[in-house]
Amino acid sequence: MSPKLSVLDLSPVSSGMTAAQALHNTLDLARHADRLGFHRCWLAEHHNMPGIAGSSPEILIGQVARETSKMRVGSGGVMLPNHAPLQVAERFQTLEALFPGRIDLGIGRAPGSDPRTASALRRAGQTEELPAQLADLFGFAGGQFPAGHPLGSVAAVPFGVRLPPVWLLGSSDYSAQVAAALGLGFAFAHHINPSGAEEAMRLYRNNFTPSEALPEPEALVTASVICADTDAEAEKLAASFDLAWLRLYAGRPSVFPSPEEARTYPYSAAERAQVQATRSRLILGSPQTVRAKLCALAGRVGAGEIMATTFVHDHEARKHSYTLLAEAFGSAG
Repeated sequence: MSPKLSVLDLSPVSSGMTAAQALHNTLDLARHADRLGFHRCWLAEHHNMPGIAGSSPEILIGQVARETSKMRVGSGGVMLPNHAPLQVAERFQTLEALFPGRIDLGIGRAPGSDPRTASALRRAGQTEELPAQLADLFGFAGGQFPAGHPLGSVAAVPFGVRLPPVWLLGSSDYSAQVAAALGLGFAFAHHINPSGAEEAMRLYRNNFTPSEALPEPEALVTASVICADTDAEAEKLAASFDLAWLRLYAGRPSVFPSPEEARTYPYSAAERAQVQATRSRLILGSPQTVRAKLCALAGRVGAGEIMATTFVHDHEARKHSYTLLAEAFGSAG
């Protein structure tokens, strides 16, 4: 059985494009994916990165949900250490009230940026680890604080609206084990750590504890995907991906370069080796090639859903990649 297909969008900013245009492109891509039948669309949280405009997923979720009608829409994710749990509960209960049954709350524990920016985002003296932050989130959302808790009288507004389904995001074993212990959905970031997916998914499924919200484990895997009409065309588009990741690793993040800029970049031998290593996180090629690779990935890690994130310089080429992906699987939903 083929996996479901979904979209992860970071609102990438390409050279020659404004950040405002990147955000409008997110809405355009979401409408396109909704028409194609993709199962869900998640928006990410990143900060102080010139090549990514998506810093406020909760705002984009509302806009994307308004512009679409079928897909689930959610965060991939909200970086919980950057936010007060009460605010997260209230924002997502508001979204659930406006778009009932269509919202997901994906939560991560990374800062989504560099250490200095993370310091600017976080509350002074904040030291709570993820389980404690989640306990506060669920306490505010559902009145699940223990008896005598100092915040037990505080509840998230709007009243009478449930928190959307919660997923934990991770690129290591830690979030997999927390998600399993709490009976939450789990999304593994293969596009960040391609080598760790199998073990993390195994730990999640083997240790899953049923919860009221989720009686059975539910897992997806995110993957970097470039789908083009031919393998050769996909390789041309991927040149931008190679240079963008190289600059990020070197501590010089930039807007997403054009394929022409990437092809003329004077790579050193060490940089070429880094590019080759980075390619392990990218699945690219013709529709037939990509389908085979994604089905193999889903089967290997035991995921019923693949969430594709596509970074190419041209917005129309990005939309075309998702079109070909949907066609390769017959339908995305």
